[in-house]
Amino acid sequence: MDFQQLADVADKWCSNTPFELIATEETERRMDFYADPGVSFYVLCPDNSCGDNFHVWSESEDCLPFLQLAQDYISSCGKKTLHEILEKVFKSFRPLLGLPDVDDDAFEEYNADVEEEEAEADHQQMGVSQQ
Repeated sequence: MDFQQLADVADKWCSNTPFELIATEETERRMDFYADPGVSFYVLCPDNSCGDNFHVWSESEDCLPFLQLAQDYISSCGKKTLHEILEKVFKSFRPLLGLPDVDDDAFEEYNADVEEEEAEADHQQMGVSQQ
């Protein structure tokens, strides 16, 4: 896919997210994205002539740790599309954007139940150990 087609995919993706495509650099095959409050990252797109993968990074130290999920996804086996990678980045940044993590809702409910049970068990054990 040529760079302009990738930029079109990125533009379309931005229309469904809080991110804006703020810069594209065809010679570097780089696209820069930004969303309030100060969430930024860029994607380096592979050249069709080589077998490289996409690369995501942020120059913001606050944003960089959140990209780990997307970076792990890119380095896993199989060919990835730009849209798939951008979706992983969006999911990674949901906490910074103040959005709930849609996939973790069920886990949080389960985790809350487990924590309550553990707290009850701790109280029982404390009573036994004091005797």
